[in-house]
Amino acid sequence: MARVAPLTPRPRRPNQEGLPEGSLPPQGGKGRGAQSNVTGRYEKLAVQQVDDGWTHDEEDLPPLVTHVTIETPRKIVTFNKSPYVGFDRSINPYRGCEHGCIYCFARPTHAYMGLSPGLDFESRLFAKPTAPKLLEKELADPKYRPRVIAMGTNTDPYQPIERKFVIMRGVLGVFSRFNHPVTILTKSALITRDVDLLSSLAERNLTRTMVSITTQDRALARSMEPRASTPPKRFEAIRKLTEAGVVTGIMTGPMIPGLNDSEMEGILEKAASLGATFAAHTILRLPLEVSPLFQEWLAAYAPDRAKRVMDHIRTMNGGRDYDPHWSRGGEIKTPYAQLITQRFRAAGARLGFHRDRTPLDLSRFRVPDEVSGQLSLL
Repeated sequence: MARVAPLTPRPRRPNQEGLPEGSLPPQGGKGRGAQSNVTGRYEKLAVQQVDDGWTHDEEDLPPLVTHVTIETPRKIVTFNKSPYVGFDRSINPYRGCEHGCIYCFARPTHAYMGLSPGLDFESRLFAKPTAPKLLEKELADPKYRPRVIAMGTNTDPYQPIERKFVIMRGVLGVFSRFNHPVTILTKSALITRDVDLLSSLAERNLTRTMVSITTQDRALARSMEPRASTPPKRFEAIRKLTEAGVVTGIMTGPMIPGLNDSEMEGILEKAASLGATFAAHTILRLPLEVSPLFQEWLAAYAPDRAKRVMDHIRTMNGGRDYDPHWSRGGEIKTPYAQLITQRFRAAGARLGFHRDRTPLDLSRFRVPDEVSGQLSLL
């Protein structure tokens, strides 16, 4: 259940369990990924969880409720110059993500809001209902030059609260009216709700979608990405999208050495059988607060494999938990990372995933007459 709250500054607050100001919940609870609510790196005071002998069983705790704050940004298209991503602009209709994926590299962004990258990231969310209107205004700007806009790059645009806010459907409607290309990455079967709009965009070569699947192990998926659609539902989403004529790919990531990387070929094969025509993969990265949160989860879920998994990760990052120059640079420096990449390329070639793709069509972009006419009167 999501509660909508007004936008108010909240540097630190009582948590949902009703503990005193600044306290941390003893554990994440059912349906949540993070085990704790680590203090954000910009906070003046850090709170550390300590077992004082009065801990409660998880069943005794009330459920951790999702709270949603309405955000009214001035702009919705975000531009970047990162050498590590293949796009220069993106849209995120939400901050935070209720899917609760423990490995999510976007968790540290919640610290900018005075919130924790832990449980706050998946339960204290921000929605931007004005996104469609803002997008229309920005695309209609005479100085705007079209390039592909990526969605699903920081948080999932089809996370559970999208059922209530329906922001994505409005955004896709704007893209359709302006003939503007868009790509979407999601872990949610909710994307099939908008198959009519996506199919129309696809007919004009204006969209590609990609479904992210990390594992076919239901228990692992439930623990690692607790509120994302189940793996079978994500596979079914691939089938529905491709049958509707939407070019759809499979993202096998993140691959976690010693935990789910052995599943990569099986995931790729099943996605191909359902119509996926391109693929990508990533290897786990643990920036900033993600590392302690992931290690806390890993010790609880797979204590017998925790040390081996982290040893692999640190080897891939030059001895650190995360170093982008090692793990994201152009040269793959370590044997295990090279092996995963070689396996991915071999499977992709066998399954036909490496075929050349026609770029999305930028030439169709135009500002609708009813929009340009309205703007000319202002």
